[in-house]
Amino acid sequence: MKRIGLLSDTHGWWDNKYIEYFSGCDEIWHAVDIGSQNVLDGLELIAPVRAVYGNIDDHTIRLRCPKILRFTVEGAEIWITHIGGYPGRYAPEMRQELALKHPNLLVCGHSHLLKIEFDKRRNMLYMNPGAAGKYGPHRVRTLVRFSIEAGNFKDLEVIELASL
Repeated sequence: MKRIGLLSDTHGWWDNKYIEYFSGCDEIWHAVDIGSQNVLDGLELIAPVRAVYGNIDDHTIRLRCPKILRFTVEGAEIWITHIGGYPGRYAPEMRQELALKHPNLLVCGHSHLLKIEFDKRRNMLYMNPGAAGKYGPHRVRTLVRFSIEAGNFKDLEVIELASL
């Protein structure tokens, strides 16, 4: 079993609550718009990090993080990308990719809107953890924690850090 900490759209904002909530995690995933190498460095002190860059990230972060991540954890295929849309309204490039092969879990960021939904059509879980930073249209900063065991997702928690 792997315990995962998931966040997105920090836009360079560091919060010591990341340490509090992610210290028991085996991995931390950052879905786009990191904004500062310091955020990645801080997260890496807690647990190994998998991250993708977003439209606000500079060349140093783009050298360090890919645009899309595809990997397998505990028997579950995971995709993390920037702009993917959401079930029923996937971005055009995602529709093509999903038609060829879909993962067990698709993680997107960018919108700053927390959304976790099971896509019945594709038998796939979709997660957007909202935004953990202070910049953007969201009203509450959020993180997500969950576990993966034998290809199954469980123990899902949405953590509200603070209202803006």
